Amino acid sequence: MLNKPNFSGVTEAQRLLITHWYACRASDGLVPRDAIDPGIVRSTLACLSIVEIDEAGEGRFRIAGSRLRDIFGMDVRGRRVAEIAGTHGECYALGLSSALERGNPVGGVIETGNRLHAWLRLPVADEHGDLTMVLCHDELVANRRAADPSLDTDTTLPRFAA
Repeated sequence: MLNKPNFSGVTEAQRLLITHWYACRASDGLVPRDAIDPGIVRSTLACLSIVEIDEAGEGRFRIAGSRLRDIFGMDVRGRRVAEIAGTHGECYALGLSSALERGNPVGGVIETGNRLHAWLRLPVADEHGDLTMVLCHDELVANRRAADPSLDTDTTLPRFAA
């Protein structure tokens, strides 16, 4: 596993989550589920979800914040990731597997009409030390400048990558 962050986040909330995730890493490079401090991530709860991956590799939403309804058009708590259709569902599944394979944060932006879907996936180890969970952050933002207010006025430069 890499010790340096590959993906630093798109929004301020994502940067907060990634910083906390790296601070929680154990000596083996994994982040135990119990190490995540709910008090630190409290401001991001509406956009958070936790997906648990079973032995067959199928993901199920254990927890889903209220703003995920805006993205998926339904309450996804308890649902399988495979039940989520469209671009958001495909992105969700791809991000989960990539985070688990890499053992590091992954994320990016999907353009959806006049809004952006900024997404983040953070792999988390269960009580046995296995990477079976992913802490996810998904946020709809009006534009790239709203996603990252530190952007300068030159909008021709590519700033985000999935």
